[in-house]
Amino acid sequence: MSMHPHQPGSGQAGGPAGPPDPFPTQANPSWMGRVEPEYYRPAPGSNAAQLPPLGPPQATLAGRRPAGLLALTVGGAALVFLSLFLVVPFLVANTGVGGFLAGFVLSLIPLSAVLLAVYLIDRWEPEPKRLLVFAFTWGAAVSIAVTLLIQPFFALTFQFSEVADFQTFMATVQAPVVEEFAKSLGLLLILLLARKHFDGPVDGIVFAFTIAGGFAFTENILYFGRAIAESANPGTDLAQIFLLRGVMSPFAHAIFTGTTGLIMGFAARRWHSGASVLAFLIGLIPAMLLHNRWNSMGAGFLAEYILIQVPIFVLAVVGIILLRVAENRLTRQRLMEYSAAGWFSPAEVELLATPRGRRTALQWAAGYQRRPQMKAFLHAATQLAFIRQRILSGRDVRLHQMEEQQQLQLILSLRAAVAG
Repeated sequence: MSMHPHQPGSGQAGGPAGPPDPFPTQANPSWMGRVEPEYYRPAPGSNAAQLPPLGPPQATLAGRRPAGLLALTVGGAALVFLSLFLVVPFLVANTGVGGFLAGFVLSLIPLSAVLLAVYLIDRWEPEPKRLLVFAFTWGAAVSIAVTLLIQPFFALTFQFSEVADFQTFMATVQAPVVEEFAKSLGLLLILLLARKHFDGPVDGIVFAFTIAGGFAFTENILYFGRAIAESANPGTDLAQIFLLRGVMSPFAHAIFTGTTGLIMGFAARRWHSGASVLAFLIGLIPAMLLHNRWNSMGAGFLAEYILIQVPIFVLAVVGIILLRVAENRLTRQRLMEYSAAGWFSPAEVELLATPRGRRTALQWAAGYQRRPQMKAFLHAATQLAFIRQRILSGRDVRLHQMEEQQQLQLILSLRAAVAG
């Protein structure tokens, strides 16, 4: 496997502001991340020196930690810390210590299913772990606290003479509105404060699923714990509520909030704060409607679950697969443009930008005890493709070109680590 850059292409670093002639026919390989002809520019040419031949590894390069996450990490940690003083006493007061502990353990089961889905969706271009931790803790603590703080205003504003009417209102109106707002507020913060890691709809779904998984985890502690603490027959009631929430609907909250993340992810391609806020507001609508529909299921629950909720879940799975395919194609096209500029050979692009190629590359590297270096190289190449997509968005081009140059230097260093 060659690990040397080709000769420089015709593109130059910080190339011309105007579009090349003609506009490449493959610049838009899918409907995701389309580029307008006036924003297109060639990739910078390679002037890298010849690298050493393949041999035993000499160094392992650690991944860089983006400094831009610091404010979000520190602020998020403070909010989580404060939120726990409200959330934990509320849970214990409603479940008792025994119910809280049992609910905590049982809630780990549906949470594991959601986090496994996040891992599988996020494998192509993994998000920073600190950002995923922020998303989870926002959902598990901060969004719960926001819900608890806003919820009483609905009870005061809307008065009902019948308790049943009030409970129906709180389940079908208050819960969808307040909970989706609270969860999606974390999405908006990630998009505004860590924009470079929010590249498109797949990222939006990853962050949304993580936030929703955290929210459902805490909510399940409440429901499971109550089934133990308040029921005359806790075993039967707990089994029923676990079947409903832990087996039949572990992805309910993820799908609700995922629609908001999807819409915000498309807006992230525009690299504009106004579009991000607008997408946040628009994205709340389908999330609230789906949440309302779920909470409105009553006597005909099983039939509606089979005829409506199961098809929605299947549609979500198919949609995510299509998004992943489109993201893979976009990555391959952007790396092919760097190949034309001399940074990679076409064969290397196939190794870097296709699932089969990545498996082959990792197997090859493992044979030389360089799997960690190759894994870092694959991740850096994918990030490079997304940086190029930001450049071609036409906004903050100079800023992204500087980031591109830094990433290209990292690519050279990682290439040397793989080559040995």
